[in-house]
Amino acid sequence: MDVGNNADSNASGSLAATANQPTKIKFQYDEDEEAETIEEVATESSNLDEDSTMCDREESLATGDDKTSADYYFDSYSHFGIHEEMLKDVIRTKTYQNVIYKNSFLFKDKIVLDVGAGTGILSLFCAKAGAKHVYAVECSSMASTAEEIVKLNGYSNVVTVLKGKIEEIELPVAQVDVIISEWMGYFLVYENMLDSVLYARDKWLAKDGIVLPDKASLHLTAIEDADYKEDKIEFWNNVYGFNMSCIRKQAIAEPLVDTVEQNQIVTNCQMLKTMDISKMDSVDASFTAPFKLVAERDDYIHALVAYFDVSFTKCHKLMGFSTGPKSRTTHWKQTVLYLEDVLSICEGETLTGTMAVAPNKKNPRDVDITVKYSLNGKHCQVSRTQHYRMR
Repeated sequence: MDVGNNADSNASGSLAATANQPTKIKFQYDEDEEAETIEEVATESSNLDEDSTMCDREESLATGDDKTSADYYFDSYSHFGIHEEMLKDVIRTKTYQNVIYKNSFLFKDKIVLDVGAGTGILSLFCAKAGAKHVYAVECSSMASTAEEIVKLNGYSNVVTVLKGKIEEIELPVAQVDVIISEWMGYFLVYENMLDSVLYARDKWLAKDGIVLPDKASLHLTAIEDADYKEDKIEFWNNVYGFNMSCIRKQAIAEPLVDTVEQNQIVTNCQMLKTMDISKMDSVDASFTAPFKLVAERDDYIHALVAYFDVSFTKCHKLMGFSTGPKSRTTHWKQTVLYLEDVLSICEGETLTGTMAVAPNKKNPRDVDITVKYSLNGKHCQVSRTQHYRMR
């Protein structure tokens, strides 16, 4: 692999990007838990661009009924199994619990809106912390179960469960003091629930109200992953003696959600995008960001890896969590985008490019990703554009 790799290029020339130098921030956890460290920069390292067509592959949904893809999305949250996975994600759930219990001044005697309440766990946390009233909005049939859970725990006088889409329901109050939600999907924006939070913010949040969490950031790094790429992607080139490379094209275009080991990381990690949930517009979730990843050792690069961090900056002490490969594992894991090329990179060489992210035009809960990358190294010269779709 020490010979140059020359690929057909859809990218134009050299892609220059300047990486921000991060500062270290310690998130506060329980005394018996180890604090996680994330990297955050003060300024946003992305430039916004117009949405463009990212993926040529057509999606066929043969449903046999009148349900839409959004209906199936909500149906998936009707089963207790998916909620069990999220509740057992200790990093996720304990962070929200600590944010609420250790900052009860944010909730005491306040009206709270829980967007996408699920089992109602966040609503119960808020009620226990002294909220005046909590409106728990849940679109799936889990809403009836959440209502039963609220009753079982003696909070029916504080928590009201409302079944329906946040965009279609009406609250019995004109405004709320706090909006809380666990809206993050794989790759941060997959499933596009952020739009619902922003809609609720614009319609009901009081002028001096708060959104929790209020900050999120998307990060990128590059990894060596020869064995798994061979198993998941190259497998389709020869299946019991038959060429199934047409499936390989589909496999490599679909990002993989999995756990990445720290020793696989070849480059530095760079922030691609920051989001201020209290101020941003819905269109800001679509963006094009430059990246410049510097190799920290001589190795091969098989994939890019994206992960996100979430912050609650209104707390007495900064709280939050990271879904990165250097942090304790969450149910979000990391998002792996395999490259067509195997990149041979030397320490100090840079992989530069841009990543464009936007909701899919046909199904906004899917995410279209376009990556342009370029390497002009001692052993490898590559410039290529790849399209991905999370579905």
